[in-house]
Amino acid sequence: MQPEPELKEPKVPRRGLSMPSLPGVKKPARPANTSTVSGSKPRRAGHGKYMTTLVMIVVAVLAGFGGGLFATKHFGATSPNATTTQTRQVVNNESQLISQIAKDVGPSVVSVNVTSQSSGQQSFFGFSQPSEQQSAGTGIILSDDGTIVTNRHVVPAGTTQVSVTLSDGTELDSVDVIGRTADSDSLDVAFLKIKDAKGHKLTAATFGDSSKMQVGDRVVAIGNALGQFQNTVTDGIISGFGRSVQAGDETGTSSETLQNLFQTDAAINPGNSGGPLVNANSEVIGINTAVAGDGAQNIGFAIPINDVKGLIASVEKNGKLERPYLGVRYVSLTDDLAYNYNLDVKRGAYIAPGQGSDSVISGSPADKAGLKEKDIITAINGQNIDENNSLTSVLGRSSVGDTVTLTVNRDGKSIKVQVKLEAAPTQ
Repeated sequence: MQPEPELKEPKVPRRGLSMPSLPGVKKPARPANTSTVSGSKPRRAGHGKYMTTLVMIVVAVLAGFGGGLFATKHFGATSPNATTTQTRQVVNNESQLISQIAKDVGPSVVSVNVTSQSSGQQSFFGFSQPSEQQSAGTGIILSDDGTIVTNRHVVPAGTTQVSVTLSDGTELDSVDVIGRTADSDSLDVAFLKIKDAKGHKLTAATFGDSSKMQVGDRVVAIGNALGQFQNTVTDGIISGFGRSVQAGDETGTSSETLQNLFQTDAAINPGNSGGPLVNANSEVIGINTAVAGDGAQNIGFAIPINDVKGLIASVEKNGKLERPYLGVRYVSLTDDLAYNYNLDVKRGAYIAPGQGSDSVISGSPADKAGLKEKDIITAINGQNIDENNSLTSVLGRSSVGDTVTLTVNRDGKSIKVQVKLEAAPTQ
């Protein structure tokens, strides 16, 4: 059972960043068809388009002419050599920044090598023999005792052996899987533990505040590209946030819904799954998890680190993975969706009427607290639910057993509801 499934996600790219260790290089899977939310209204174009364009052209010409005169008068003409020098300085500064980030974060990044069993093809006599598969991904060291976070799909069900390779090339083969979120969970994470570091010092990554990231902010991705090129560094920007995608593996045989993702144009390749997305301060602000397939140009996705901080704290405290959940099916409101549902509230988690299933899961914490269909959760513990902070994200900062205060809009009135969070079902 998916803990907090968000309804009506557009189906976009396919995933498969856990790279099979096979000869050659495979292309990413073909992206699924994109669909928009039913009932959304297209925005109307403004009137007076041609007159506005003409006025803008005239203003631009006058501004450019006046600006040129002002610059020439007060600063003199700029020589081509001066422009070249300035450009080189900018490039050098940017290169130094990326190099420093790689030095800071690289020691905290590991390659994850996985052996797993999968059901084999049925033989002539009707028997199915399991087959052994090798795959690779990336992980982030959380603490010097060897706790690592990666993606769930990097260590799939049926995993029989895990080893990690440190940034200096040292391979550690005594690694356990602490736990992984359910396959239906919108949060694609798993935790590993190095049992024997063989005397090697492990460097924990530094984590930032993913809620402070803005579109256009510089980011760097580090990972085990194609399962062969350890600690590959690429750079780009945050291209968008709050993305929901339907992701699948390279075979197209399985898919899952992922929510509240960063979109980035930093190159993310098969094998990068579970690796860090890092800000300019060398702080991990995301976990790389998905990439658009054929036909896309540098469209990758990462889980905001704030969505995982509650789980990290739980694992470090209790030594096991416990996912807090509320037990509702909801829609993250936007202006268009609020219009579609005829709601006055524009932001929040709307417990939409069920489509073949209950919107408030029977026996869940939400059910026990008295939440109802058509309630709109607008805040948790004073933190607003909006495009930067989804319900899943804010809940992820709490732990199992915590009592949280929900601000709920019900029939146009704001009320407070106390809910004690429980562990999410494993299925």
